[in-house]
Amino acid sequence: MTNESSEAGGTTGADATSAYEFREILHSLRVWDSPLPAFDTSAAPTEPLPLFREWFVAAAKAGQLEPHTMSLATVDAQGRPDVRTLMLHDADARGWHFASHATSAKGRQLAARPEAALGFYWPAVARQVRIRGRVTACGPQESRADLAVRSRGALAAALTGRQSEVLGSVEELARVAQAAWERAGAEPDAPAPTWTRYVLDPAEVEFFQGDPARRHVRLRYRRTAEGSWERELLWP
Repeated sequence: MTNESSEAGGTTGADATSAYEFREILHSLRVWDSPLPAFDTSAAPTEPLPLFREWFVAAAKAGQLEPHTMSLATVDAQGRPDVRTLMLHDADARGWHFASHATSAKGRQLAARPEAALGFYWPAVARQVRIRGRVTACGPQESRADLAVRSRGALAAALTGRQSEVLGSVEELARVAQAAWERAGAEPDAPAPTWTRYVLDPAEVEFFQGDPARRHVRLRYRRTAEGSWERELLWP
């Protein structure tokens, strides 16, 4: 405990115990100790979208919770990377779809530098998918349609707005959110002007299959200048 206390910056008592427990648990964790699916790269399709859909469905059927959850990375005006978790809304020939407020931090960053990366991790099958490309904001009609098919809670959150702004108090949030929920119930077609659907057109898509022996399989698709896709294996 003495060593752990000094490593934690001289903390003692509950703080040191918490640091000790944290490290004990952290270093006891293991990954990929169960049978995992195979990944035959020679049978992979010529384009990444069909493989992504196949892996997505396989992850969902394997019991992966919220497989549509993904990380979105952007860059701010100072060139500092930013990342957050949000939901995939679709994946089609145009690209990978998501939505947010145009006035949010991510919305402002994408307006200034419309390049982004997406990351999916499905531990149930030890698979990851990484995507990089250019992001386009959809028009008002498509953005409104995106919100129309979602839940009352999603509409209420969109009506609340002010995403990423400084919040004065939790009481203020409760008051504004309650009003938004009531409006969403009374006006299911209520407009949320800043709500925007985005599409990331991929330039690179990488598929990662974990392996218990650490012989991970990585297949990267890269779009050529002619618009076709080339495939290459990567060292793990």
